[in-house]
Amino acid sequence: MTEPKTPPASRADFPHFESVPTRWRDNDVYDHVNNAVYYAYFDTVINRWLIDQGGLDFRNGEVVGLAIETMCRFRGSFAFPDTIEAGLRVAHLGTTSVRYELGLFRSGEAQARVEGHFVHVFARRDTQRPVPIPEKLRAALERLRR
Repeated sequence: MTEPKTPPASRADFPHFESVPTRWRDNDVYDHVNNAVYYAYFDTVINRWLIDQGGLDFRNGEVVGLAIETMCRFRGSFAFPDTIEAGLRVAHLGTTSVRYELGLFRSGEAQARVEGHFVHVFARRDTQRPVPIPEKLRAALERLRR
């Protein structure tokens, strides 16, 4: 594996951390977490924040967050039964969109093994058209800005 030219993210880069336990089924035949599973970890950490801190009603709310872009960079791997410490920050907060950045760390390690970003556009559930981010969600996202 060729090491990316940018330095890895450090714990200090993230204002929020969430523990994400790996599952037996996350491992692939190479005995590490399969690359596609990392996007589920990202989605889980982001949506946990939006629900708990921003009051997102993902089942019945008028506004939903639609993923329009994702990226994942691998510097190392995880395997079951690791518990991942996932760092979350907001790199950009626009009128209708937000770009989250994430770093996945092994317990006690200072540098991220996996990094990624995720972009949401907030839209009306019924029309799927962009709308301004509701105030309670915006306030929660502001607390993650770096």
